Amino acid sequence: MFTGLVEDVGTVARADRRSDALVLAIRPSRIPLAELTLGESICHDGACLTLTDVGRDAFTVLAGAETLARTSLGNLRIGKRVNLERALKVGDRLGGHWVTGHIDGTGELATRRDLGANLVLGFRTPPALLRYIVEKGSIAVAGVSLTVNAVDPETFSIAIIPHTREHTTLGDLAIGDRVNLETDILAKHVEKLLTGRSV
Repeated sequence: MFTGLVEDVGTVARADRRSDALVLAIRPSRIPLAELTLGESICHDGACLTLTDVGRDAFTVLAGAETLARTSLGNLRIGKRVNLERALKVGDRLGGHWVTGHIDGTGELATRRDLGANLVLGFRTPPALLRYIVEKGSIAVAGVSLTVNAVDPETFSIAIIPHTREHTTLGDLAIGDRVNLETDILAKHVEKLLTGRSV
């Protein structure tokens, strides 16, 4: 379980294709490697991956076929920056929202408006995901917990403040870039309960 509050922005040090998987070596900038343990979960742009090795200056994870099919991680290359968050500890503050690290799909940056204090980003999103996105609801975009500003039949928009722009990769996005999206898990559970109920 995660919160969508990005701890660190790491850099891809290695990206090796192995059959239908991708092995990534990530160099964190603030997370101490000495604190990491094999097998722990770390969110990478919102996708939960298992730590398989810890080296002197980077840690290693593997993204399998299902992860590559549902996320934008297959586009990662050496030198690319990636949002990182370690799993929530019992007793930690929950400052974002419940994030599982299980990506629902991707969206494409369709609009970008720099308003000075805020950067407003609009994402074109498949209808299957858009149905769970509501105005003033929560969404994780590239692993960042955000509030939805507006929704229309094809897109949703969010606004990021200077702090978020500085401490995540969202400010780096260009029109056409794809991002990982995780919608609010509560909406999906409620829908299933209601549609499965006998009339």
